[in-house]
Amino acid sequence: MVEVWPRASAVLDVAAIVFIVTVLTHAMILLVLSRRPTPETATAAPDIRVVFTIPCLDEERVIGASIDRLLSLPYDDIVVLVIDDGSQDGTAAIVESRTDSRVRLLRRRPPEARQGKGAALNAAYAHVLSSGITDGRPHDQVVIAVVDADGRLESDALSHVLPLFANADVGGVQTAVRINNRHVSTLARMQDMEFVIFTDVFQQARNHIGSVGLGGNGQFMRLSALTSLGAQPWSSSLTEDLDLGLRLTTHGWRNLYCRRTAVHQQGVVRFDRLLRQRARWFHGHLQSWRLLPEVVHNTRGWARCDLVYHMTAPFLLLCASLLTASFVLVLAGVALGGPSPQTGSFRWLLVAYALAVGPALVYSQVYWSRDRTDGLSRGRAVMMAQFYALYGLMWYLAGWRAVGRILLDRTHWAKTSRELDTAQTTLPPVAGGTGGIAPPQALGTPLTADTAR
Repeated sequence: MVEVWPRASAVLDVAAIVFIVTVLTHAMILLVLSRRPTPETATAAPDIRVVFTIPCLDEERVIGASIDRLLSLPYDDIVVLVIDDGSQDGTAAIVESRTDSRVRLLRRRPPEARQGKGAALNAAYAHVLSSGITDGRPHDQVVIAVVDADGRLESDALSHVLPLFANADVGGVQTAVRINNRHVSTLARMQDMEFVIFTDVFQQARNHIGSVGLGGNGQFMRLSALTSLGAQPWSSSLTEDLDLGLRLTTHGWRNLYCRRTAVHQQGVVRFDRLLRQRARWFHGHLQSWRLLPEVVHNTRGWARCDLVYHMTAPFLLLCASLLTASFVLVLAGVALGGPSPQTGSFRWLLVAYALAVGPALVYSQVYWSRDRTDGLSRGRAVMMAQFYALYGLMWYLAGWRAVGRILLDRTHWAKTSRELDTAQTTLPPVAGGTGGIAPPQALGTPLTADTAR
């Protein structure tokens, strides 16, 4: 028994080293790729009708401002289709109070209603095909956009997104996502930093390798791409947006990330709600594993490697949580032993700190480069990196909570509550978009972007 333990310890040490090297190498490759300019695309927007779909379940606090924001966009050929998914508040009445002919209301009632965001979007998709909303246009000239009830697109969004659809093989475009109450909540600021880091590094890099993912807010899809997926393009997964992006890719469509504009949304300001939201995302990511054979069979090269890595991120994250727990135990032992700069334990502690905080420091400069016009200093960004490394530990709690719910067969999740729109959480004036769909800092891998459910 005494001889077995050193061997087992050595095996674990090697496994930890391989794991850390793999994660950091993947992150470094994408960081380098993200710094390369994206190839220029067509500058003229094709003749496209945009149908904005807004799934709503008890969204009276925010839906009015969201509709008004979309109607104010400098583009005439739009329809705003609000899906009232069995709301019990004043959501439908607010929508009906809008007299603009471009606003439509699709009401879903139990038992069909409240079956998830994917089911609501599939109902909207069927309605678009059967109601004449497309005005007889070919399906490749119609774009379906998904905007959450708290989503606020920047005014230049369509001028940046629609030209990308001039390329016939583009099935989907994902905008950046920013947190609009980041100035009034530290927790919301961490979410904004998380989103910016993911999109400005990982999504931007994936533009070059063909593995861009779609999120649940600021998501644009060509109607002909959706019809290629059948009668129900969206799945019943808790992360139907992740599934949709993967399926479009495996069906030969190209998804693009548009970093020049963003959709702004509310950040969660209570930790318990954030933990519940991220555990739901983690659960949905695990559900996407059923698409793994399709991804392996129908993708090639670096796109296949990156997508497989992305889909296995939950497993990697759980492994990382065990490594972190081991580090904490060693740290406790070092502290009780009274470390000094001459001890090996102290040097090991410095290495561990560098591995934990080092990537956050690098990413913080990416965040600073995108947010300095909004008053963020470089020094403050460095300080935020320390908090961001701690914030990333939240994903460990969320991951194990999701695993526990799966083992207990608890699949029902409550939607994330909204805050009432105020002057503090309205869309700030910004020159360009950043942000996006966010990962644990240590892995740099997204677990999805659905914030409506």
